[in-house]
Order: sequence, then C-alpha cells, then structure tokens
Amino acid sequence: MPAPADSQPVVPARPTHTYADLADLADGAPLVIRVQPRKLVQVEAARAPGLGAGRGRFYIESRIEALVSGGGLMGDQVRFLADLPLDAKGKPPAIKKKSVVIFARPVAGRPGELQLVAPDALLTWDTALDARLRGVLGELLTPGAPQRITGVREAIHVPGTLAGEGETQLFLSTASGDPAAVTVVRTAGQLPKISVSFSELVGSSHGVPPTDSLAWYRLACFLPPALPAGANISGTAGDRATAAADYRALLARLGPCPRTRG
Repeated sequence: MPAPADSQPVVPARPTHTYADLADLADGAPLVIRVQPRKLVQVEAARAPGLGAGRGRFYIESRIEALVSGGGLMGDQVRFLADLPLDAKGKPPAIKKKSVVIFARPVAGRPGELQLVAPDALLTWDTALDARLRGVLGELLTPGAPQRITGVREAIHVPGTLAGEGETQLFLSTASGDPAAVTVVRTAGQLPKISVSFSELVGSSHGVPPTDSLAWYRLACFLPPALPAGANISGTAGDRATAAADYRALLARLGPCPRTRG
C-alpha cells in the first residue's frame, strides 16, 4: 500500500528555470494553476512505470489558490500524480501546505482530476517565478503569436550584382501552417542583416528576436542544428554553400537554448 508522505524535508535548492523550461511547460498546458498540496501519498515504484532515477511518484490532493491560465474548473480541490525529487533519505521536497504551480490538463469524465503535461510539471511558486511565468503566458496567448516551428521547408540564396552581396530566404514550416520566414541580406564589407517574419503582412519583418522572447524560443529551441540538404534549393554549389553559411549565421545570432529540465 502507498505510504503517506507526511514527514518532509526543507525544499532543496534548485536551478532557476529558464525561459525555455517555462515555455515548454506552458505551451502544452490547457491549465496553469497555483495550488497548495494538502495530502501526498507515495505510489509504489512497481506501479510507477517510467519513473526517473532519484524521483518518487506521488498522488497529491491540493487546494486551488489561483487559476493562472485556462478555465472550466469546478470546485476548489484538485488531485493529480507528480514525480518529485527524493533526498538521501527518500523523502520528497517539503511542498505540503506551500504554494506550487502545476501545468495540467483535465481528465475527461473525472471532475477535479488532472493530468500533468509532464511528470515534473510542478514548480515551487514564488513571486519571481510568477512574474516570469505570466510574461511567458502573455506572449503565448497574444493573437498572432509566433507558432511552433517544425522545420526548414526551403532555403534559397540569390547572389547580388556585386561580389559579396546577395540574399538568402529561409521558409520555415510551422505546426499551425502559419507563415514564418527568415531573410539574410549580405552587403560587401558588412555583417549579414537578418530579419524574421511570422506573418505574410508586408513590413512585418523584424530583426533577430531578443533572447527569452517567444519568437526567439520558437527559432533557437526548434530549428535544426544544420540546414537540411534537401531544403537547400539554391541554383549553384556556391549559392548552396552561401545559404548554409547564412543559416549558421542565424543560429549563431540566436544563440543556444538552455534548459534545466531533464
């Protein structure tokens, strides 16, 4: 039988969750809720398939404190399963009667029962996390927000009239089918000028999006590490090489996509 987890240690120090961590969780979560766990019961390891090393699976009953995003909940109590890190004594973090944020979806036909969008989609709440999370959610919920990038559809480089000049266009595929493109313009003696567009509207292109923004996340975290050869339809071998170089310039300008979640 599961054993109650009433004796809990202090919450261990944890790395700050990155923008990508929060966006990964929030983007797939119909519900983002701040709750206060009132009861934790550890699930036997034999009944917790896929459990990561050093973690325990817990049945958690919680009181709702605030609905951060989403709707349709009834009542003020929810229950769900979550995988929590265990200390050297096999104890979970001391989250009982403290505020945590969960990213979840409702379970059809079971009012009050939720399923987390990921086993670790439970974060210790504080005011700093709340502010950062609301910023991420605000971007995700903005009409016309950049959509998920699924790959590079086509890349073509057209040389200019002077040596060292030219333009590379990268047409991206998105999960929603909405347009997305990157243009790299080369001018002799200058760094490539890069503009990004998530719209078909004329004049909607912008420079490389700033780090820790939704547009940056869509590109830096999901573009492939190299330009797919099949997507490069430039006319000559030299033009294809330039298109590949321009793609590398884009990735370098975007920088890495750090994540702390396993």
